[in-house]
Amino acid sequence: MNLHLNSKLPHVGTTIFTVMSALAAEYGAINLSQGFPDYDGPAALKERVKHYLDHGFNQYPPMAGVLKLREAIAAKVQRCYGASVSPESEITVTPGATEAIYCAVMAIARSGDEVILFDPAYDSYEPAVTLAGAQPVRLPLAPPHYRIDWQRVVDAITPRTRMVIVNSPHNPTGAVMSRADLLELERLAERHNLIVVADEVYEHLVFDGVRHESVLRFPALAARSFVVSSFGKTYHVTGWKTGYCVAPAELTQELRRVHQFVTFVGITPIQHALADFMQTHPEHLDELPGFYQRKRDLFNTALRDSKFKIHASRGTFFQLADYSAISELPDRAFAEWLTKEKGVAAIPLSVFYETPPKSRLVRFCFCKEDETLRAAAARLCAL
Repeated sequence: MNLHLNSKLPHVGTTIFTVMSALAAEYGAINLSQGFPDYDGPAALKERVKHYLDHGFNQYPPMAGVLKLREAIAAKVQRCYGASVSPESEITVTPGATEAIYCAVMAIARSGDEVILFDPAYDSYEPAVTLAGAQPVRLPLAPPHYRIDWQRVVDAITPRTRMVIVNSPHNPTGAVMSRADLLELERLAERHNLIVVADEVYEHLVFDGVRHESVLRFPALAARSFVVSSFGKTYHVTGWKTGYCVAPAELTQELRRVHQFVTFVGITPIQHALADFMQTHPEHLDELPGFYQRKRDLFNTALRDSKFKIHASRGTFFQLADYSAISELPDRAFAEWLTKEKGVAAIPLSVFYETPPKSRLVRFCFCKEDETLRAAAARLCAL
């Protein structure tokens, strides 16, 4: 049957993360491609989920999320960023950060609007903008540090510019925005009446003593922003697909109008368990930077004698590696060869670009057990 469909996303195929994880499984490769740990979340957190499963907490929660979880989020925002937010009107729990980003874009962007993105960009941003009928405007981040060129942002702003999407710590590069970056974003957003979507899912994975500069630290910027976070990244439970969005009441109201018709609610027992764990184990957040910095350093040290060129990631659980001394293959072909022939799966950087630069870079994920990282590094050093 030929239905003569006119696709709304004609250039979008299966996400590269699904493709490379499937390829890794097919060839028995060590999977350093998709960003998920090969270790489990905290035992105390899992115990609380079991408790709520067994004690009748299995029906719909409130659309905005379980109140005690929203209260725990508000307490965390106050402790980490010194910002006071309302659990009732400024916090929404969502089934994953991607859903929160989608709802934020759909709530604000309209046909004819322009939305500024920064390349390399996480792959969910542009489809959300396109489905909203808006036009993505993609600006490049320059390697090796991938900092925003604010003059290019100024030059790109037009009367149709409605939104800017930022991501720090940044997937896939590991770059981290500075206080000066946030102050400039605040200035431009106020001057041009822009709405900001801040993807901060790796907020607690910042290394070398650097502080995460959340949008929530900047009151004038927070007043026009959706700030999106992820429990999956923070608590090593990516499969639970639970995140949240902090935004001023006016923006939250618009986000919830969309959210209620996308997924409506998150999973009830998981929300109760997360609330309990946040209250009883606040130290978990404080320990994360050191936990992941040690894994970054272990992996990078193990690659010291390889032919890969590396600039240490400043955040996230991803590390870029330049393979130009190993192969002249384009990055996607190299990633496939590396998976099939050498038994290590990575993500090619070009998939995060509208117009990929002429570089040879792949992204490795180091949120893996130490023995997994050492085994992968041994194979990579043999190239």
